[in-house]
Amino acid sequence: MSSTTSAKNGTWRNWGGNVAARPGREVTPATTADVAAAVRRAAEDGLRVKAVGTGHSFTSIAATDGVMIRPRLLTGIRGIDREAMTVTVEAGTPLERLNVALAREGLSLTNMGDIMEQTVSGATSTGTHGTGRDSASIAAQIKGLELVTADGSVLTCSAKENPEVFAAARVGLGALGIITALTFAVEPLFLLTAREEPMSLDQVLAEFDRLWAENEHFEFYWFPHTGSTNTKRNNRSAGPEQPVGRVAGWFEDEFLSNGVFQVANWVGRAAPATIPSIARVSSRALSARTYTDIAYKVFTSPRRVRFVEMEYAVPREALAGALRELRAMVDRSGLRVSFPVEVRTAPADDITLSTASGRDSAYIAVHMFRGTPYQRYFTAAESIFTAYEGRPHWGKLHTRDAGQLAAVHPRFGEFTALRDRLDPQRLFQNDYLRRVLGP
Repeated sequence: MSSTTSAKNGTWRNWGGNVAARPGREVTPATTADVAAAVRRAAEDGLRVKAVGTGHSFTSIAATDGVMIRPRLLTGIRGIDREAMTVTVEAGTPLERLNVALAREGLSLTNMGDIMEQTVSGATSTGTHGTGRDSASIAAQIKGLELVTADGSVLTCSAKENPEVFAAARVGLGALGIITALTFAVEPLFLLTAREEPMSLDQVLAEFDRLWAENEHFEFYWFPHTGSTNTKRNNRSAGPEQPVGRVAGWFEDEFLSNGVFQVANWVGRAAPATIPSIARVSSRALSARTYTDIAYKVFTSPRRVRFVEMEYAVPREALAGALRELRAMVDRSGLRVSFPVEVRTAPADDITLSTASGRDSAYIAVHMFRGTPYQRYFTAAESIFTAYEGRPHWGKLHTRDAGQLAAVHPRFGEFTALRDRLDPQRLFQNDYLRRVLGP
């Protein structure tokens, strides 16, 4: 099957609605050869090239006025190697489709983020992660990848083949080429028991080290304007499988967490003075629950209320200090914040520009409802995070530039030198990459 090309395109917008782009040409390749041909033609025409997935980044990392590659035909599993315990998947495959297909085969990824709408290449290229004491980001589970570079050649990369490219391209920001396939480590399908319960913020911070050490996956949400959190502990289980009941799941995960929360945010946006009261009610709305299900169903949740987000990774030992400062800032500022603050962790990894590269990390994510002014809140939060040597998530809002990022990413120069070698003419450049990586 050959690729499809459209010369006249409308405006592309991301999921959060804060980024728009009008590409000069769209290409929908069906094979790696199609991608290579599209890259060569773009170079001949003097156009930049960017691949875009489902648009779940809040930065303009995928925006272009040149050629936009839409990988919706590059989907599906190429093959499963049960001896090596790996799966090779086309780059445009949505994580949801991959998880369902793996479960049918009795297999699973080790860890996941909290949504499944992203493509595998979009999620990994921006450093998408979940939470884990021992298990790291989705990109850290990659064992090999296929990359189309600026001259149209195809590189096969792994720890043994083109290892320097492999080290960088797993979280490559789209700066090194177009990923066309990824090989992930997998393991036998397993169950997780989730224990969700409210807890005071003071207690969580005082006991954080213990909660982190005792659980394979620990995360929590703090509700600004309150002292309350909702905690979640996920640990492997021998079973039996005891999922959330259909009615209870609909009521808590759809009606409360999406429907009622959507209405609450509409009210808060129209009348900001109501937000602290809404936050107090919201923090008490979800009751404690325990359930056991296959892993991806526990890791992920529906996220239908649209928002914009900033997230920083700080050294794990700095979490309590950074969060206490964030709370004090919100309390004294007069800000009205209707979305909870999300906190997760990840162990150190060896990926060149991963936010967890070389250090155990804690992630603090701040959100604002779409259409609500967010700049003052995000600016104040960012000043706190950067004071703790924070590293911004590549797909979420931040204001850092190449000089500032080089100071917190020890392997930054290694990445930019590789970029100079693979893409000297900056075929894969856009305004965002120019800011964060330099010209």
